[in-house]
Amino acid sequence: MARKGQAAMEFIMTYGWAILVVLVAIAALAYFGVLSPGKYLPEKCMPSAGIGCTSFKATTTGIDFVFQNALGKDIVVTDVATTDPACSGSYNTTLVNGASSTFALSCGLTSGSKISTDLIITYDEIGGLAGLKNTGTLTTKVQ
Repeated sequence: MARKGQAAMEFIMTYGWAILVVLVAIAALAYFGVLSPGKYLPEKCMPSAGIGCTSFKATTTGIDFVFQNALGKDIVVTDVATTDPACSGSYNTTLVNGASSTFALSCGLTSGSKISTDLIITYDEIGGLAGLKNTGTLTTKVQ
C-alpha cells in the first residue's frame, strides 16, 4: 500500500513542476511585452458615417488628419479634438460635399508610443444646424 502512495506522490510532483515551469515561461513572456495585444492593433482612423478620414499621421508635435465630407451637404468644421491625449484645434474650414481638407492638432506625444483615443469632430451645416458632433476612434503609433 505504501508503494502506491509513493507513486501517486511522484506523479503529482512531476506534473506540478511541469506546470510551474509553464507558468514561469508565460510570466516571462508577459513581463517582456510579448503578450501585449496593444502592439498588434492595426492603425485606424474611423469617424462616424458621413465624414471620412482619408489620411492621418501622429508625430511628437501633434496629429495631422485629412477629412473628407460625405454628408451630402456642405459643412463648416469648427473643432477637432481627441480625448487621451488631449489634443484639439479650432477651425473655421468650409468643406463642400465631396471635398477634403487637412486638419492639424498640436499636442506633445512620445515618439514610438501607441495611442488609442476618441476622435470628436464638431461642425455646422451651412444653412442648417450648428454644433453637430461626429465621434469616432483613432489608433496609431507616434512616429
